Amino acid sequence: MNGKRQNTPRLRSAGRSRGFSLVEVLVALVVVSVGLLGLAKMESLALSSTSVASARSVAAIQAASLAAMMHANQDFWQNTGVYPSTVITSQVNPFAGAPACLTPGTSACSPQLMANYDLNIWATAVSQVLPAYSVWITCGNTPTLPSISCTIQIVWAENAVAMTSQQNNGTQNNLANLSLPTYTLYVQP
Repeated sequence: MNGKRQNTPRLRSAGRSRGFSLVEVLVALVVVSVGLLGLAKMESLALSSTSVASARSVAAIQAASLAAMMHANQDFWQNTGVYPSTVITSQVNPFAGAPACLTPGTSACSPQLMANYDLNIWATAVSQVLPAYSVWITCGNTPTLPSISCTIQIVWAENAVAMTSQQNNGTQNNLANLSLPTYTLYVQP
């Protein structure tokens, strides 16, 4: 029997050192939860950055598309009588009533009508891919260049994700001070 009494304290001390206490488990759970919240925030920032990059790429592609239309209709865009400045927005398209002009050079499709039709088609395409945009197309003579040069400037609205509550409060209180993304392309038609 003495042998059994000596083994009993060993079993008790061994049993106490095994496993975790409830406090240790709760602390570990809090640490893991904070880490997962951080990962979730990083994921939302990554998705927001992807959205921003996508909008900027679309703006660049749309500006290049308009530049290609300008190159295709050089009879109009290289003329000194070109529109000195044109503004197209997501709410106002001055070329919305332009008639279809699919065959250049015909009497029904002068270079100006072709440019109006191109700008209408282009503005419609931009309105489908960029929210709340404004476009300024400015053309004129540049003293250092032998021909007309144009500038296409696209400005649009982006959704942003704030990293902290202070940034979130700052953007909500200072919406007028936000800088809108801008893409500018210089074209020589």
